[in-house]
Amino acid sequence: MSKYGKEDILRLAEEEDVEFIRLQFTDIFGMLKNVAVTFSQLRKALDGRCMFDGSAIEGFVRDDESDMYLYPDLDTFEIFPWRPQQGKVARLICDVCRPNGTPFEGDPRYVLKKALNRARNMGYEFYAGPECEFFLFHLDDEGLPTTVTHEKAGYFDVGPLDFAENVRRDIVMNLEDMGFEIEASYHEMSPAQHEIDFHYNKGLATADNIVTFKMAVKSIAKRHGLHATFMPKPKEGVNGSGMHLNLSLFDQDGKNVFDDPRDIRGLGLSRTAYQFMAGIMNHIDGMALLTNPLVNSYKRLIPGYDAPVYKAWAPSAARSCVMRIPNARGANTRVELRSPDSAMNPYLTLAVILEAGLEGIEKAEEIGDPVSGNLYSLSENDRKDMGVGQIPHTLGEAVYAFERDPFVRRVLGEHIYNKYLEAKKAEWNQFRAQVTDWEIGQYLFKY
Repeated sequence: MSKYGKEDILRLAEEEDVEFIRLQFTDIFGMLKNVAVTFSQLRKALDGRCMFDGSAIEGFVRDDESDMYLYPDLDTFEIFPWRPQQGKVARLICDVCRPNGTPFEGDPRYVLKKALNRARNMGYEFYAGPECEFFLFHLDDEGLPTTVTHEKAGYFDVGPLDFAENVRRDIVMNLEDMGFEIEASYHEMSPAQHEIDFHYNKGLATADNIVTFKMAVKSIAKRHGLHATFMPKPKEGVNGSGMHLNLSLFDQDGKNVFDDPRDIRGLGLSRTAYQFMAGIMNHIDGMALLTNPLVNSYKRLIPGYDAPVYKAWAPSAARSCVMRIPNARGANTRVELRSPDSAMNPYLTLAVILEAGLEGIEKAEEIGDPVSGNLYSLSENDRKDMGVGQIPHTLGEAVYAFERDPFVRRVLGEHIYNKYLEAKKAEWNQFRAQVTDWEIGQYLFKY
């Protein structure tokens, strides 16, 4: 059941003195965009009569088919608590449609909604819970971001070692004012690195929450004179930032279908859970360009920094595996996919993960045995004997795997698949053409 109708939103906006409403959507890379309207135009916007130029958005459309319309999801209406209390600012997350009202195939939110509908047709409701990591750095004298921090805090440290306790508290309180259920917030492993976890939710709400979370964190950090970055590896020599995803399926009666106390493996997982995991593992290489979309993403995914680099799963806290099973059972039984990072587009990533898991269920796929111990400490030959491979090492390898997995193409659709691939090939080629300081330092005096 919907929370709001059009008249509810009009009444709330008037009662709360909302003057500006941001109609938000994302491009195919997950970058948040918006068209802002005043309260006087809100009814028009709620009726889906707000048009924008789609040709101006990277990966959308050509000039000759540029007219796009925004259809607000009424349940996403929220007032930004960090903005002025007179003439407040609110937002609505929108679906992008063509002039005739049909969904635009290049809208990432539409891709996820199709995957969720497929799950419902199979009798499942998909839930996801992210673990969001980020860094807080100083700004320079011109207000531009740096990678400078003066703190030396580590995992779970408190003030005065943790300089940003007050920033995290401000972020959490603002998010709770927007309806988030925050489960935990703390200092992460690296200096200036932080994590805030919010409660799992249905797939579409989780994707909406991720883009909202990133916007809120950046906005509130700036109020404190800091820059928040979700770049996976902004500094060498320290752990990077990921976004582990906790995944589960529930049936129409509200039962977690991943839970089974009679599991013959003794892990408390159902056959459905194992099949879902197998489906994801079958496409883990092909989806890497989505879960880890930047050149920089693969600077995080290297051994030695608690990064999940091996295509294996474990019923433990094995940091080297791409997938693990947290200890909770019953309604909280879930699979944790550890490879994604926060640069991903959550709509496309969750869509491909869900579709892969559903394919595993439909085909009754089998997953291999779990691993134990530290895979980092084993030789490559030992891992090969165990049947454990490694996920793509670079963006170039991810591009190669993406092109060779027709499943990903089918889920994304031709429009997004081709636009996304073209952009990532260009990004990789631009990076390959760079001459880095490391190369100058290593080779200039030798050759």
